[in-house]
Amino acid sequence: MNAHLNYWAVLAAAVSAFVIGGIWYRVFSAAWMKANGFQSEPSGNPAKVFGISFLFSLMMSFNLAKFLDAPGTTATWGATAGFLAGFGWCFMGIGIISLFERKPWSYVLINGGYLTVALTVMGLILGAWR
Repeated sequence: MNAHLNYWAVLAAAVSAFVIGGIWYRVFSAAWMKANGFQSEPSGNPAKVFGISFLFSLMMSFNLAKFLDAPGTTATWGATAGFLAGFGWCFMGIGIISLFERKPWSYVLINGGYLTVALTVMGLILGAWR
């Protein structure tokens, strides 16, 4: 592995995305449920959902860290790269899928917005904590 990869930063960035998600979906809870057509909170095992979600956040963080694994990476470049990944790939990808699934624009804005903000913050952390 390259000496520029900071595993503590990878963990912190993953935690940040998880925390941002908790806040984001609490704020947009009613709109998110409406956009998904839910009448009540989805059923299922919350420990499994949160556990796998955190694992996925950790994998996203590690992936972004590998993209930013260069000696010249700064907090500014990290945040910029995170934004470009979040908006350019995630937001647009969700938008494409949502068009075919006939989801409302609120669905795209809520989910794509979360990923854009989360990846921007992840990139900031990974770029700053070298």
